[in-house]
Amino acid sequence: MNIKHPPLIAIVAYNRANSLQRLLNSLLNADYVINNIPLIISIDKSPDNDDVLKVANDFDWPFGEKIVNYQKVNLGLRKHIIQTGKLSQKYGSIIMLEDDLYVAPGFYDYAIQALNYSKGKNYIGGISLFNYQYNPLTSFNFNVIQDGFDNYYFQYASSWGQAWTSEQFQEFTQWLDKSPNIVERVEIPEYVRSWSDKSWLKYHIAFLVEKNKYFLYPKIALSTNFNDVGTHVGNSSTTHQVPLLSLKNKNYNFSSLKESKAIYNSFFENEYLFNFLGYSKKELHIDLTGYNKNYNQKKYILSTNIYNFKILKTFGRSLKPIEDNIINNIEGADIFLYNTGISQKNNFKKNTVNDIIYSIKHITLPNSRIIFIWAIKTRMLGYYGKIKELIHL
Repeated sequence: MNIKHPPLIAIVAYNRANSLQRLLNSLLNADYVINNIPLIISIDKSPDNDDVLKVANDFDWPFGEKIVNYQKVNLGLRKHIIQTGKLSQKYGSIIMLEDDLYVAPGFYDYAIQALNYSKGKNYIGGISLFNYQYNPLTSFNFNVIQDGFDNYYFQYASSWGQAWTSEQFQEFTQWLDKSPNIVERVEIPEYVRSWSDKSWLKYHIAFLVEKNKYFLYPKIALSTNFNDVGTHVGNSSTTHQVPLLSLKNKNYNFSSLKESKAIYNSFFENEYLFNFLGYSKKELHIDLTGYNKNYNQKKYILSTNIYNFKILKTFGRSLKPIEDNIINNIEGADIFLYNTGISQKNNFKKNTVNDIIYSIKHITLPNSRIIFIWAIKTRMLGYYGKIKELIHL
């Protein structure tokens, strides 16, 4: 182990006592390869979270020092995360967990190995314990290419279990202190830019994009998200639950950025396709999800969208993940490579049903009816809640 000091485990909590207790139980069930591991439970001030403070104070941490920090004023999530993250300067590195997470038995060993691997690699902006399997930009499934390594690179910072070295977090906060304006940054998804300024995550994603850095993600998750009801979550769901690695001891085979074929930008698009197709980022716009229609007058477009430009080549969409259809040259007319310099009327029509079925595999007619009714009720309840808020303003 190269890390001089055991990485700090820092839990950020607010008003979810049951969630905090569940996370702490998962920490007790985890395997630790070293001793004297510091644990800090940082609780933001709230008028009704005495039960959260009690859970934190009553918790027995047998693996090292435990500190409970109860904030004197309400910081809000962004300030709370930043303040807690700065503890990495004291401890050398930090593993940060929000209270509605749950960790795998080998999460700490993975974090140590990943943090060690990231040392000296300026293109790594942080470590994720979570593994995305859902694309919030499109509400479709997200799967990464299997290239033989245990990790992938993603220009999308993690907030559901993450780790930083002191250098990584300091570089981010130094950039953040300059109050960057990201409102018009089209290379950052509009979905992300639309988040409240109270979000630290949208700025970390913008930081990665601007500095051309990536989070290192595991192919199999070491943390998962219960998405419990709270300040920023209106309804709990299992949308962000992912399978956890049950193996305690694993020697991770990490790829470098040059070795990896699993490199994803902030739009969940695989950047390896630039090299595979022989185009540069300046001339090719990749949009296999159909979300990012801002192609900025680039000469070529690779997209599932229908444009009136000359089609150079078409691909089917059967293999998963979707980029495998390009790499393996699957025949079909679902993905199009365009030359934007030549206008041409195209009579293809986008099949939205196929988009949905490709993502979810299969849905029966009875189940589709149940989901439709549920979606309508959920939406109406949401509208009702907003109307009540407006009435009381």
